[in-house]
Amino acid sequence: MIFRTIDIDKDKETIVAFRKDSYVVSFGSEDGFGDEEAYLQRMRERVHQFPEGQVIMELDRRPIGQLELQIREHEGTEIGYVNLFYLIPEYRSQGLGKELVGYAETFFRKFGVSEYQLRVSPDNQQAVRFYTKSGMVKLREENERHLVWRMKKSL
Repeated sequence: MIFRTIDIDKDKETIVAFRKDSYVVSFGSEDGFGDEEAYLQRMRERVHQFPEGQVIMELDRRPIGQLELQIREHEGTEIGYVNLFYLIPEYRSQGLGKELVGYAETFFRKFGVSEYQLRVSPDNQQAVRFYTKSGMVKLREENERHLVWRMKKSL
């Protein structure tokens, strides 16, 4: 298994498909996903800023997962932030999520942050269980377009 930096030109179909699948699992449909080109532009900026944080997870040269990580300011302090933890359906619930978490936590420690956060749909119970089992705790509920839980883990 390897992690490699996303190449937007080479990987655009894959990362859009992975991101859309994650959105559908979380919110039930693609409605509200937004513009694909806007997503790809955000990803170009993130790859430029945090190349080691925007990665594809491959097994036997086949993309099976994706991480989108960054460092950002939140409530006056720098934190790690997970924009996406993703595994394709056939690799979920097989222990590979631990590999994603391990990669993310190594990335965040490299930047010296003491915690990281993410948001998850409470309807995505498989993800909520996984994050809780990984040591994350719910901070609060937030509601932009959809109800989500903000969760965090101290490092």
